[in-house]
Amino acid sequence: MINRRIFLAGSALALAAIPLATSIRSTLAAAGKTFPVTHTADEWRKLLTPEQYNILREEGTEYPGSSPLLNEHRKGTFACVGCDQALFSSETKFESGTGWPSFWAPLDNAVGTVRDTTLGMVRVAVNCARCGGHLGHVFNDGPKPTGLRYCINGTVMKFSPASA
Repeated sequence: MINRRIFLAGSALALAAIPLATSIRSTLAAAGKTFPVTHTADEWRKLLTPEQYNILREEGTEYPGSSPLLNEHRKGTFACVGCDQALFSSETKFESGTGWPSFWAPLDNAVGTVRDTTLGMVRVAVNCARCGGHLGHVFNDGPKPTGLRYCINGTVMKFSPASA
């Protein structure tokens, strides 16, 4: 049962979250960051599914364990759904147990990073170097040789298997 205190607390939390949705994109724009592939919001909405748009353009995330690429174990390349930029090799994918596809390194010049202070903590957001789309976050708790864990939303990637 929802009482007045729970309703007011929930409403305040919802209102406080509104500015968080644009903070990463605002940081990229404020830094004067431009990308080779650009589209208007309407064009992106036509190119992407609603879930892909939410993650790639609005810094959303998929539910843990729901990624279509979480259990992809074939050899190949993971690319951005927004612009086809090759992002990660299957050779760097590992099982992190987090519920998201995880990699210990991106391909050369494939991604960028930006400081993310949403949700009351400091993280490092990962974006596609070609279109600027939000991919996920990188953490310092990964395996050797880099010690990094690129925790990436599989919904905004597509997989191309290596040729036999």
